[in-house]
Amino acid sequence: MSKTRILLADDQADLVQALGLLLKPEGFEIETASNSGQILDKVKQHDFDLVLMDMNYVRGETSGQQGLDCLYAIAQIDELLPVVVMTAWSSVELAVEAMRRGASDFVSKPWDNERLLSILRTQADLGRARRKARQLAQEVHDLQTGAGHEMIAESEAMRPVLETIARVGPSDANVLITGENGTGKGLVARALHAASQRQSESLVTVNTASIPETLFESELFGHVAGAFTDARTTRLGRFQLADEGTLFLDEIATVPIQLQPKLLRVLESGEFESMGSSKTCRVDVRVISATNADLQTEIEAGRFRQDLLYRLNTVHLHLPPLRERRSDIPILAEFFLRRHSQRYRKDPPRLAPGLTQALCDYNWPGNVRELDHALERAVLMAPGDQVRLSDLGLSPKSSSPPNLESMTLDELEQWALKKALARYPDLTQAAEALGLSRGALYRRLEKYDIRDR
Repeated sequence: MSKTRILLADDQADLVQALGLLLKPEGFEIETASNSGQILDKVKQHDFDLVLMDMNYVRGETSGQQGLDCLYAIAQIDELLPVVVMTAWSSVELAVEAMRRGASDFVSKPWDNERLLSILRTQADLGRARRKARQLAQEVHDLQTGAGHEMIAESEAMRPVLETIARVGPSDANVLITGENGTGKGLVARALHAASQRQSESLVTVNTASIPETLFESELFGHVAGAFTDARTTRLGRFQLADEGTLFLDEIATVPIQLQPKLLRVLESGEFESMGSSKTCRVDVRVISATNADLQTEIEAGRFRQDLLYRLNTVHLHLPPLRERRSDIPILAEFFLRRHSQRYRKDPPRLAPGLTQALCDYNWPGNVRELDHALERAVLMAPGDQVRLSDLGLSPKSSSPPNLESMTLDELEQWALKKALARYPDLTQAAEALGLSRGALYRRLEKYDIRDR
């Protein structure tokens, strides 16, 4: 466990030295300040578990007003940072006022060593617990659960994937997962996290393509109140939410080029600054990323940094499309039938004779995701206890042009999106054909709930 970091503030050098001699052997890491200006500067620049501060910093001054003002200023910088104040034994009223203004506890001078150590340890633990609680609360509010399917794979094509997960899962190595849309990249990321030493911590998932470029930095790195027009409160970024856990960056190829250096820095050092703040934050995060794009093509086109790729793909794991693992289709189909039947409180239907072979013969351009949704539809639409081919709602490979004059603007946009996805095997190509960025294309697909290919 890392040492408890304390900012020790007093204008008397001998007192600071005495406290240092007491605290350092007890496992505390000490940073010092001799006036309120230094306190605020250091709180802005560094992370502390606790501040232990005197209330007066001018010789002969006994009102404690400097300390009270400093308490307020610290709360504006970091409202969860515990502050323990030191007062003369006769200044009980000042200690009470400091507590009323946000101090966590107080100690009297001269102090009792055991009581001081107990207070510092307790307040540091409470501060860490409050930060963790806020992190978890924001996760619940901001993030989807990330619950997924079981890892079902018995085909020869999936054996290298399972072996790689078993080998690198327990490590902290960054992993880049590639493969077509719908092949299960998110599921593999969850399997890697579950196999790691971080499994008891958070797995935070971010679809980078769905984040508007103007909000990208705030989403990943957070912001402080007032950082931009709508930033009314301080907000944690996804890296902070994933601290000591795993961050899954889906569609990594869509990260704006101007923000890639900041992403590279946090991958290299674990350090970054939130928007609107000069304070350097430090996190311990394992990064798993995924994309269906050809990153080498993106690098050659100037849209992706080569050095960022090196940091992301310590281990490269490629997922085969469903058409290359057809022996898995029957067991996947049965699994999805059972799962969706349980979800909709229905008896699981059977596959009609010959349907298993039809499923294996179909090309599945949408991969496992398409199979999943086809079986969900079948559970809802099958009129009896058997699933027929017509219940799956599989799209033909081509369709006749609609009557454009009778379509609404939304219908026209949906039709154009589906045609582009059907025509181009790569989402970057589809986006370019439509005159959109990849991020804009993803936002439209989400708007209309269109599954990628």
